[in-house]
Amino acid sequence: METSNKTGYLDMELLRFTTAGSVDDGKSTLIGRLLYDSKSIFEDQMEAIESASERAGNGEVNLALLTDGLRAEREQGITIDVAYRYFATPRRKFIIADTPGHIQYTRNMVTGASTADLAIILVDARNGVVEQTVRHSYIASLLDIKHIVVCINKMDLVDFSEMVYDQIRRSYKQMASRLALPDVKFIPISAKLGDNVVTPSDNMPWYIGRTLMEILETTHVEHRSESAFRFPVQYVIRPQSDNFHDFRGYAGRIAGGVVRQGDKVTVLPSGRTSVVTSIFHSDRQLDQASSPQSVSICLVDDIDISRGDILVATDQTQPAVSKDVTMTVCWFNENPLAVGGKYIIRHATRETVGIVKSIGNKIDVNTLGLETGVTYLNMNDIATVTIRTAQPLVFDDYERNRTTGSLIFVDKDTFETCGAGMITLEHKEV
Repeated sequence: METSNKTGYLDMELLRFTTAGSVDDGKSTLIGRLLYDSKSIFEDQMEAIESASERAGNGEVNLALLTDGLRAEREQGITIDVAYRYFATPRRKFIIADTPGHIQYTRNMVTGASTADLAIILVDARNGVVEQTVRHSYIASLLDIKHIVVCINKMDLVDFSEMVYDQIRRSYKQMASRLALPDVKFIPISAKLGDNVVTPSDNMPWYIGRTLMEILETTHVEHRSESAFRFPVQYVIRPQSDNFHDFRGYAGRIAGGVVRQGDKVTVLPSGRTSVVTSIFHSDRQLDQASSPQSVSICLVDDIDISRGDILVATDQTQPAVSKDVTMTVCWFNENPLAVGGKYIIRHATRETVGIVKSIGNKIDVNTLGLETGVTYLNMNDIATVTIRTAQPLVFDDYERNRTTGSLIFVDKDTFETCGAGMITLEHKEV
């Protein structure tokens, strides 16, 4: 939990969630409805949306325009990038990642969901579970999102039928039984009219569950401070500089756990040990700090530490240290990933070069079956991949730590981000 004063906005718990679904399932409208009904829209924003809706000749206020901020998106009526929105209720703060529905933008869904605590997956009540529903649900499972809310939208277009809702619910459950989704909830909604979004629906008295807002406000958020201490070093503050004089510290963002003065730490990959003498946040000295705070840490020993090294608690679970890393990869690039391919690998604060050693099973998102004998991956393919890096990486299983358990592939010529990998310590095929 982020804290500032004992009361006030910064003391409120934060929930990060993402929206996903097929094209025109109503993701942007749903977010607009959440913002509008929770009174999180400024008066000038509302005036701008009303003017834009009037120019478009919609005859009514188009709440989707609150998130479709780019002109190209408005003109085409689609969302083509990840749009982040922030709002709060008296109970909680929220960060929303509105991701596109087109299959060619699946990589954006991975980006938006990578830090999410909860995923809202929209299903058009007229179409039911489609390929993108399966794809986005699988990605949510892959990214270890603990809470899934399936919003069956546009119930107003199927006469608020309980039978339609039940059929889609059964269909999704059958598909999801093959995925690692620990907590799945279902809500029949009309984002356009507001049914069961913030206020209960008078049109669906047969639904006795909670509204979407109630679920968002009460879902438990797990904190990385409960995990083992991980501190990727981003910058070394060297002594005798103009600003810091004799101060020597290591700056970065805590990726997991808690660190306290007097803690014994190990520097990886070198394996050297030392003791924490002081912790600074800006110009304040702290007795302890936890994820995700950005701090500077000072050690009793003047040992060789560089950007990319990771400090861990000596008496806690240790990460793996290896040049050979196996992971599940979502490939983003139009140029295929092939065995023998060489890429820049960015992991936490370390950057090195990696070569693709092998490609394992590939997931068929239509059937959730596995394809064997794969030698390359096309855009949006998902498969198990093993790489060998020039420098050893210090990593955890993705399920234990999202920061140290993930990495990205970068094209060494164009510097485009080509893919994302979720690391598995035990060999687990997708």
